[in-house]
Amino acid sequence: QVQLVESGGGLVQAGGSLRLSCTASARTVSAYTKAWFRQAPGKEREFVATISNTGENTLYADSVKGRFTVTRDNAKNTVYLQMNSLKPEDTAVYYCAADLRFGVRTEAYNYWGQGTQVTVSS
Repeated sequence: QVQLVESGGGLVQAGGSLRLSCTASARTVSAYTKAWFRQAPGKEREFVATISNTGENTLYADSVKGRFTVTRDNAKNTVYLQMNSLKPEDTAVYYCAADLRFGVRTEAYNYWGQGTQVTVSS
């Protein structure tokens, strides 16, 4: 069974940076598309970024474009989300997801991590 474990969340001031990591338990997942989603209190889970299995293709939500960067290291079974110029509205639980498909909808992903809290203070 595939397990995804996120880390790197925390409390940061507006304008600061954080790097999230997501490590998969199974090497087979290295061939999967990886994605980041987030969910703020009282809101639906929303797409943040996704990266194809080779890392050649990436896609970002408009709200994070130019500030966030998604990368992956298949040798380490890990995907990263570098978040710069953070804003209070970026506050949410961030989830890592994986699947064979490449997409921006939650329905496209069957494997999910438990999430890591990111809080941006003003």
